[in-house]
Amino acid sequence: MASSAPSRSVLILGGGINGAAIARECALNGLSVTLVDQGDLAGGATAYSSRLIHGGLRYLEYGDVALVRESLEERSRLLKLAPHLVHPLRLQIPVENRFGGLRQSVRRFFKWGGSGPAASRGVHLVQAGLWLYDQLSRSSTLPKRSVQKVGTPGAAPVSQERYRWLCAYSDAQIRYPERFVIAQLEDARRLCQQQQTTFEVLPYHTAERHGKSVQVRPLDDASGADVREFDPEVIINATGAWVDSTLARLAVDSPRLMGPTKGTHLLSFHPGLRKALGDQGIYAEADDGRPVFLLPFVGGVLIGTTDLPFEDDPGSAVATEQEIDYLLSAVERVLPQVQLTRSDVAQHYSGVRPLPRAPSPAAGGKTAAIPRGHWLQHHAAEVPIVSVIGGKLTTCRALAEEVVADLLKSWGEKPQANTRERPLPGGEQYPSDNDAVARTQATFVDQLRLPAAAIAAVWDLCGMQTRSYLEDLSPADQEPLAGSSFPRGFIRRVVDREWATTLSDLIERRLMLLYSPLLSSTMLGELADILIDAGRLDPTEKTAAIAGAQSRLLQHYGKTLCD
Repeated sequence: MASSAPSRSVLILGGGINGAAIARECALNGLSVTLVDQGDLAGGATAYSSRLIHGGLRYLEYGDVALVRESLEERSRLLKLAPHLVHPLRLQIPVENRFGGLRQSVRRFFKWGGSGPAASRGVHLVQAGLWLYDQLSRSSTLPKRSVQKVGTPGAAPVSQERYRWLCAYSDAQIRYPERFVIAQLEDARRLCQQQQTTFEVLPYHTAERHGKSVQVRPLDDASGADVREFDPEVIINATGAWVDSTLARLAVDSPRLMGPTKGTHLLSFHPGLRKALGDQGIYAEADDGRPVFLLPFVGGVLIGTTDLPFEDDPGSAVATEQEIDYLLSAVERVLPQVQLTRSDVAQHYSGVRPLPRAPSPAAGGKTAAIPRGHWLQHHAAEVPIVSVIGGKLTTCRALAEEVVADLLKSWGEKPQANTRERPLPGGEQYPSDNDAVARTQATFVDQLRLPAAAIAAVWDLCGMQTRSYLEDLSPADQEPLAGSSFPRGFIRRVVDREWATTLSDLIERRLMLLYSPLLSSTMLGELADILIDAGRLDPTEKTAAIAGAQSRLLQHYGKTLCD
């Protein structure tokens, strides 16, 4: 339904998961939206998480029951509303003893401090936590907790010398939160088109405030010829770990709000490691007591994470050899028979969590004790500015609902709607089970006359939108990209629809080829040609663009091309 009056305008800074979710919630409530990011969409912490949609089991130990309850509610919603991206995941917790960690956990729960040195959590403590986790989740669709002895047939083959039990529980995994961001923004665009309100996404732009106006310019605009001016009714600062630097550019006098920490993950395609996991994850403890996940991911295993204070530019975070050794040691502790080594690490990534600044060293200086919830910080200026502090991937939708309710309340209005029951693009009318998914894909194969591998590859990214991305392709556009199953026409439509402008955008955050062992220079060349055809890349800059993408892959991810 079209709006009968001019809509209020919102300027959102930050194109990560929180900014995208806020844009969608604003659009649903009839607001005009402009979203600006200094880099690509999903280019910050969104792309560098553990890729879990979870309640936060360990938050229970710090007494944050409300956050766990909210997270579990959102987990249930996302399993239903984005089933093409969010999937159930069973995790195993290896346990060494019966009663370990009780005293420390009680002190953490009641915030008494002085929890003492790390102690391995015993089976009774873990079982109690999982019981509470199940009670808070109220889920009838996911399997409940269970416990079995190490060495039981079918159990994960963790070290029998170290561990005695395996406690299992259910959570969920989102393989590609980058695609989750695109789906949020696609839905926001649809909503604004339906309501005839303004919607615009401007990646690779900066924003500076001058009184009530905000000047937005492309990063590469040295002359100032492409500067645009906006007069929003409110500015939402959803820039994550960049919140403080964004406030400085907006000329807001504010104390430091963020205390970000760095998290590193490894990806290994070691066949013995993946075989040990199967389709389940392992949630273990490192020597220092920090949780470490081993998760099935794109045919390999994702290993993470570290949690270190980080004071530099969040965009400069890369894995250090010390972090890599730490994570390899954690794997050795759990699965020594695999004998994972540095040469088995195919690539790595490192991101910066947008955590609030701790007023004093939390829990003896442990970054794990920094709250993982969120709040809204209001700033006095000629135009209202609201900063999002904290937040996590799982709760992005609930955060967005809170932000929009807060905005409308300040204008004396109430929300018209919310996204609690609204499927994301790709999740509408989704097949009920894996067999139904297979039947739907087979139907697409017949209707679109494309190979099953092409349908499956696009389905992993787009779900039920697969047809709209693949219908009416020319014979030339049905040909696959070298080293992949993606039809060239699909990539052209991604470039056209999904705000992609660079090779890195396509490789890292649209097509997710970053995680393919078959990524090659030939593939980069073909992608560059598609960008040239779309007018996104100057033909004279093709060689430099390919070299730049290769350099970034090596320096940022430790990834080399297969050719």
